[in-house]
Amino acid sequence: MTSAEPGVRQIQVGDRRIAVTDLTGLPVARMPYSLRPILESVVRHYGTASEQVDALLDWNSAAADGRAVDLYATRVFLHDTNGVPTLVDLAAMRHAARELERDPAKVNPQIPAELVVDHSVIVDVFGTADAYERNVDIEYERNAERYRFLKWGQQSFEGFEVVPPGTGIMHQVNIEYLARIVEDHGDLAYPDVCLGTDSHTTMVDALGVLGWGIGGIEAEAVMLGEPFTMLVPPVIGFRLTGELPEGATTTDLVLTITQRLRSHGVVGTFVEFFGPALAGMSVADRATIANMCPEFGATCAYFPIDQATVDYLRFTGRPETQVQLVESYAREQGLWYDPAAEIDYADVLELDLDEIRPSVAGPRRPQDRVALDESKARFRSDLVALTGQTPDDDAPVIDLADVKVPLRNGAVAVAAITSCTNTSNPEVMIAAGLLARNAVHHGLSPQPWVKTSLSPGSRVVTDYFDAAGLTPVLDEIGFSLTGYGCMTCIGASGPLIEAVQDAVRAEGVSVAAVLSGNRNFDGRINPDVRLNYLASPPLVVAYALAGTVDIDFATQPLGHDSAGRPIYLRDIWPKSEEVAELIRSTVRPEMFAAAYEHVFEGDHRWAAIATPESSVFEWDEESTYLRRPPYLDGVTLEPRLVRDIRGARALAVLGDQITTDHLSPAGAIPPHTPAGEYLLERGVQRFQFNTYASRRGNHEVMMRGTLANVRLRNALVPEREGGYTLDLVGGSGERTIFDAAQIARRENVPLVILGGKLYGAGSSRDWAAKGPALLGVKAVIAESFERIHRSNLIGMGVLPLEYVPGESAATLGLTGHERFDIVGLAENPSAEFVEVLADGTRFRLRVRLDTDREREYYRAGGIMKYVFRRLVTA
Repeated sequence: MTSAEPGVRQIQVGDRRIAVTDLTGLPVARMPYSLRPILESVVRHYGTASEQVDALLDWNSAAADGRAVDLYATRVFLHDTNGVPTLVDLAAMRHAARELERDPAKVNPQIPAELVVDHSVIVDVFGTADAYERNVDIEYERNAERYRFLKWGQQSFEGFEVVPPGTGIMHQVNIEYLARIVEDHGDLAYPDVCLGTDSHTTMVDALGVLGWGIGGIEAEAVMLGEPFTMLVPPVIGFRLTGELPEGATTTDLVLTITQRLRSHGVVGTFVEFFGPALAGMSVADRATIANMCPEFGATCAYFPIDQATVDYLRFTGRPETQVQLVESYAREQGLWYDPAAEIDYADVLELDLDEIRPSVAGPRRPQDRVALDESKARFRSDLVALTGQTPDDDAPVIDLADVKVPLRNGAVAVAAITSCTNTSNPEVMIAAGLLARNAVHHGLSPQPWVKTSLSPGSRVVTDYFDAAGLTPVLDEIGFSLTGYGCMTCIGASGPLIEAVQDAVRAEGVSVAAVLSGNRNFDGRINPDVRLNYLASPPLVVAYALAGTVDIDFATQPLGHDSAGRPIYLRDIWPKSEEVAELIRSTVRPEMFAAAYEHVFEGDHRWAAIATPESSVFEWDEESTYLRRPPYLDGVTLEPRLVRDIRGARALAVLGDQITTDHLSPAGAIPPHTPAGEYLLERGVQRFQFNTYASRRGNHEVMMRGTLANVRLRNALVPEREGGYTLDLVGGSGERTIFDAAQIARRENVPLVILGGKLYGAGSSRDWAAKGPALLGVKAVIAESFERIHRSNLIGMGVLPLEYVPGESAATLGLTGHERFDIVGLAENPSAEFVEVLADGTRFRLRVRLDTDREREYYRAGGIMKYVFRRLVTA
């Protein structure tokens, strides 16, 4: 669309005129702000005379009726662990194009794609001044092959940019530098719509940028020019009033919001924040809330553009021309927040910030918030429920630096200031530094069994720590810089202190992790840590000092000073006025300018990486990191006909809220697993295994780690925990899930998975769908699906099927031992239901192909094949 075409009008921005999509005359005054960028996208691509426009203008009814619209993202946002397999798939498409004698260069991003390398650094070294440099050296050594591949991609694909390692967490880089808020293409301006391969892409919602996480599979399609087809979402208004009381942090606020919204039920919705509290809420506070959106289950957590947005853009060094464009565009196009506006939300919740109390969340889910003064009692009851243990059980004595100490249940083995959730927020980070200073002043230090780490989201954090004089005390108390990246929160916590790890494995001690992150699912933080708690950065320091979660901070001291006097948390907790004053005096705009001046260049390590110059990547058959994936093997230019699924056997029978952490390969690769054995057979030494995340470009490793979470419960083997099942095809009894799947593949038997409610909740992991597809899973049958994972299954050609209301595996008497015939789609590929015969039990399942585009993808054999055919035949 150009300025001369109908549907475009001119607005004044500073001393220039710029064209915008004409939305005048559309009744949007009561429309939620978060829907307005979608409306603009639809009007820009389809005009106003469109059924999709009608659906958006009738948003509440359209959401209830399940009507769909096409959203055209303006950019795709990736990190290295999801970005590498995305790039692997694009490289495979170019390879397949060459084999079909088509032009490989036609496979190229159609919109900007930005990748931040932030998910590969591990807390191998901690508690020393050189921990950061040593961890980065190890990171480059482990990931040299992957990083060469990323540099090849940056050189070979137009519009594909890479932010090298050591810059910061992707979401913080996004809000501090990359986010445009309004795209300026010279002849036309329109809203920045950012879809990312990480579920916490929602953090950018804090800036008024509409963004959320999609699967890596969907991201490939969007990157290659496909619209993101979505159901018109219900929009929940969340009204915030009051202000935080002394002693409460934004972390406590977001844990309360997470608990409230998860309890209310907001899966598949947009949550939009409004109310008088926004006037005093910084973008950093908003970002803390928006980041946790996946934890409360919504699609996005949107804060409209207002003066705080504009002030933040100036403070972080955005060009004045961009700042002017954002404000002018937002005011002209109805995106500027009006506190007096009456918006028609599907529902409205309210929270008074005055009610917020210091909190933690755990030991297994982000929504399991408990007030800090109740946390000891809750820990004790949870410990019994989860393990049958008590804190008073006999404790093994371990030797730490020639000091023998008992290691009790509830001992804090990991204390990590980590993740984008909180390290974007100077208030909680400065508070952590001041608490550390006060602790040092009183002679306190962490307990010797605690592994401490500081992994901030941005270099700016350590700049203002330096300016505030807090770096030396953080070093002294063990919280030395370990890396700029997503570390402990994604399971890159590294091994525990050796004596602690040995006691856990040999004696069964249930130790805890306390982290300032957003995720604490079973098995995620560290496979040897059973109990995981989310907390604010200053509380992370406090728990490190206490050394246990079995503590009541109000009545029990953190330790004693040199005179033997007890020191309580209240004695060292910083005052909010002191925190605010230190922020005002130390956090400066020039820090952001300096941090991002050479953002795409990287350090000397990145510059030294040599990369091949070729448009088609040449695969190394000996590589254990990068393998040409089989998704396009034998692909033809015309799709095959849809077939019914006959004679299928169950690979796993799973319960409610099975997360993508349960489904996906994640964390360290144990040696005595199919993935570990694969690497050992190829001469990879144990210390070179790295993590599953680092090997996502090798489908052989990843399919072996699928459904292998150490906490997985499969009803086919009720006495076992982990990646095991019954070999129902070969009859050989209990096997690993990978081995059983290979037996089924040899016998040409399709597989299904039975699940419960909210199957696939959690992060947007493409391997949670890719892995089952490679194992031979043709359908997943569940009571309900998480939005991203359902889309990812379709993207891999796996059929998502839902029980009709009131039915489940239990009500139908299904055990998973049956043979399944699933019929109806071959006769009618658009059928809403299929018929299932399971050893004499006949029932119907709803086909969760919700839009015409999803049905097209499934008929094509998945998104990749669909997009590949479109590109190479264009």
